[in-house]
Amino acid sequence: MAAVATCGTGAGSTGSVVAAGSKNHVTSFQRRGPRASGSDSSYSRLVSIAGTRPSVRNGQLLVSTGLPALDQLLGGGLAVGTVLLIEEDKYNIYSSLLFKYFLAEGIINGHTLLVASAKEDPADILQELPAPLLDDNFKKDFDEEACNHKTAESNIKMKIAWRYQLLPKMEAGPVSSSRFGHYYDASKKMPQELIEASKWHGFFFPEKSSSTLNIEPCSLTHGYIKLLQFIQNIIYEEGFDGSNPQKKQKNILRIGIQNLGSPLWGDDICCTENGNSHSLTKFLYVLRGLLRTSLSACMITMPTHLIQNKAIISRVTNLSDTVVGLESFIGSERETNPLYKDYHGLIHIRQIPRLNNLIYDVSDVKDLAFKLKRKLFTIEKTDLGYSGI
Repeated sequence: MAAVATCGTGAGSTGSVVAAGSKNHVTSFQRRGPRASGSDSSYSRLVSIAGTRPSVRNGQLLVSTGLPALDQLLGGGLAVGTVLLIEEDKYNIYSSLLFKYFLAEGIINGHTLLVASAKEDPADILQELPAPLLDDNFKKDFDEEACNHKTAESNIKMKIAWRYQLLPKMEAGPVSSSRFGHYYDASKKMPQELIEASKWHGFFFPEKSSSTLNIEPCSLTHGYIKLLQFIQNIIYEEGFDGSNPQKKQKNILRIGIQNLGSPLWGDDICCTENGNSHSLTKFLYVLRGLLRTSLSACMITMPTHLIQNKAIISRVTNLSDTVVGLESFIGSERETNPLYKDYHGLIHIRQIPRLNNLIYDVSDVKDLAFKLKRKLFTIEKTDLGYSGI
């Protein structure tokens, strides 16, 4: 893959953002090879990093999204080196929660976080992360939620079976060090000591912007240039690209970008039908190049419902690896529709990646809904698509 660079310079940056794909020693998965006696460790081996596992389908290294049910729908988790795009619900309530689950999962696994936002200070976002359900608390809280969800009706047993089929089966020890992905209590905040012990980098655009900075004319907005430079610096300086081997055990960089494409980033794509689409698409193109050559995974939330031009949405989708849409019932006629009374919205798995291929895959699982209970956010398969049969 040829090098790709953006224009524009800034203090403390390299002056360009380069996505280089020529580092053969940087891979998410390496085949385990035989080792002769007395030989060194130069033979390729499976990279072992906390909070990761290889995909059973293609061996790609995976991380959890922070929501085990979503991991299952995406083929086991989010592939390292890829972009997960969350299409925000209308009032950005539930997409914001998924964003926090993703970051919380990184803290629990000891991953390095990079939190970028033009709306909220990253430090404030971390203070709102949900608390993990650990040890016996998970079993107790899960059973409590299931019990509270039951109604007095006696003819809904089959519906309950459909509702919980996407959740992992309960075992005697619900949470262990070997389990992939964790559950979180949305009614509680993550303990402060966990946040303080974590390593994270924050990018708050209002603080990074400077009216005195001279930017050369190009197709990238000032906010996107600064963010790409910031991400590149973290990847290269901390060795996530493999060029500077990490001094300690290898780790994952979790990148979370909130409300990308909104006017707060200086982008007019949501304001006019023919907005500056080249700025957003070029940002995604360069970002994906950086991710492909590093031990990193990215979640982006985007208000796609505000983008009037469908062609732009199509380009954004093609430049993302995985796309998940959230459709909230708040303010819609479905909110009072008896058929949807057990749910808070629909979830659409629009695209899942076929890595190292030119085409994308489409999930076979349809008719998915989500519900935010008192503590747990659940994804459930419904039979609403067959209600007329």
